[in-house]
Amino acid sequence: MVEPLLETRKLCRYFGGVKANRDIDLRVMPGSITSLIGPNGAGKTTVFNAITGIFAPTSGEVIVRHPRLGTRSIGGWRPDRICAFGLARTFQNIHLFADLPVIDNVKVGLHPRTRRGVLSAIFRTPGFLREEDEIHAAALHYLAFVGLLEAEHDLATNLAYGDQRKLEIARALATGPVLLLLDEPAAGMNPTETLALMELIRKIRDAGVTVLLIEHDMKLVMNISDYVYVMDHGELIAHGPPVAVRSDPRVIEAYLGPGGGEHGHG
Repeated sequence: MVEPLLETRKLCRYFGGVKANRDIDLRVMPGSITSLIGPNGAGKTTVFNAITGIFAPTSGEVIVRHPRLGTRSIGGWRPDRICAFGLARTFQNIHLFADLPVIDNVKVGLHPRTRRGVLSAIFRTPGFLREEDEIHAAALHYLAFVGLLEAEHDLATNLAYGDQRKLEIARALATGPVLLLLDEPAAGMNPTETLALMELIRKIRDAGVTVLLIEHDMKLVMNISDYVYVMDHGELIAHGPPVAVRSDPRVIEAYLGPGGGEHGHG
């Protein structure tokens, strides 16, 4: 029996008297694209933040079954430790080093995988130079993967909006994750960019990286997801395959609108 790569058990996060998440039970299967949807303020990003160490859960567990590193309960770990354990994420608002070249933004993601120390860098030892060449080659690989190879020397701030999203994904992939968490990657994209994003997410999954997605674009969610969880007011109200979720009366009432809408709202 295949076990979930990521599992949350009764995950809760409170901010004073505000119960942002209550008893969230998620199961993200390896090799899947799983989506977490719901209206603005439903608590979706709070779930991501608790999983990725932005803050610790108030209660409950976050369990990751890494295929090489074993099973760990990671609730309360620091973000850098969680990243090193194979979880990478993007954010609602793009976080890039705007005044650095595109390739250097990806190299930042590769930094945790380096082994050489400060002295090696100062004296530019043969081992350090070899590692620098490896990092450069790996950064080019990830840029090619997301379709940005020709922009390697451009400043990140000069990229089109959709390409900035791709660059953020490339940097996250450079950390070597087994699970990639994408927080509203299609926000602000035009239809052509959204279509390209759908293909990129499938490509990521096909390359062996499991994907957990927060998204408001229902056409995207329903077309690429293997499984969908729906939140409202800090709680899960439904989950299942996309076809089942879109016809669930609770989901229609809370989020999708009449007719099981193709067009979610913020």
